[in-house]
Amino acid sequence: MTLPSRPISRERRNMLRSAALLMALCAGLAVAPARADEAPSAVATAATSSAYSSQTFEWFDAARGRAVPVRLYLPDAASAEQPVPLVVFSHGIGGSRNGYSYLGRYWASQGYASLHLQHVGSDRSVWTGNPFEMVGRLHDAARESEAIARAHDLRFALDQLLGSALAPRIDAQRIVAAGHSYGANTVLLASGANVLRDGRRIELRDVRIKAAIVLSAPPFYGETEPGRILGGISVPSLHVTATEDIIRIPGYYSGAEDRVAIYEATGSPRKTLAVFEGGSHSIFTDRAGTGGFVLNAQVKDATRELSLAFLNSVFKGDDRALAMWPAQFAGIVARYVRYSP
Repeated sequence: MTLPSRPISRERRNMLRSAALLMALCAGLAVAPARADEAPSAVATAATSSAYSSQTFEWFDAARGRAVPVRLYLPDAASAEQPVPLVVFSHGIGGSRNGYSYLGRYWASQGYASLHLQHVGSDRSVWTGNPFEMVGRLHDAARESEAIARAHDLRFALDQLLGSALAPRIDAQRIVAAGHSYGANTVLLASGANVLRDGRRIELRDVRIKAAIVLSAPPFYGETEPGRILGGISVPSLHVTATEDIIRIPGYYSGAEDRVAIYEATGSPRKTLAVFEGGSHSIFTDRAGTGGFVLNAQVKDATRELSLAFLNSVFKGDDRALAMWPAQFAGIVARYVRYSP
């Protein structure tokens, strides 16, 4: 968005920022409505593998009057002698706690617990109800207040898990935030993005987050200095996108270069960028057809392996898999950059 060159009032400036943020956060519209088999389930524990189980919880933040449903993928207790690291995942707009299961299941099978949040103000409910009111529902889902509420959802969910009977199973010193699209913005906010309103900093960072996995992050439109917003992020970060990771909705366009700009502006002293050849914005969801059926499966496989290599680098100091990854998936990787001073 290009701001007017003439002087504008503070009220007008805030209106422009809010409108611009709306467009940026609507990036997740590339994610189609969740399938019926992704519908939220009742509280339950179901063994989905000999290596892990999954559980759903209906948490409620009484202080905010807001539900925070979650799904937890947890490595099998018999295979985890010590507390395990945790990935807390934030979905794109219109998603749910049941999405991105290909990541949650894989991480849990590799010894990393994965807590998938459902943000009730911007979840799959935007797709239900009167279709003529959908634009209004999407507008509400992309409000700045919802962006802030999402970061508080993440904090609340961590508080709940680490205060529960499952706490001994989780290593509170090894927590990573991960997210896609709108969820990637949530991750950046929780990781230390510097947001100022009326000269006041909105404090959204959660110091328990030790690293960030950023999938297809939309830019912070309406803000002319992305480095000022993202330069203060000090945790290691992994950024994943594709050359056709393009967001097109009526009145809004965001090219794949915007995802790369987020990587470049992020201040992480250790950060990695992977760009797949081709693809789509929603190729990182559970949907199987976007970006091409063959490529979709290949990108998911490569993303699983890359994220695991990143986690092992952060928490185990083992960089071998990160170094080998681009050669392993050379046929679908357009660009790979690792920065470590």
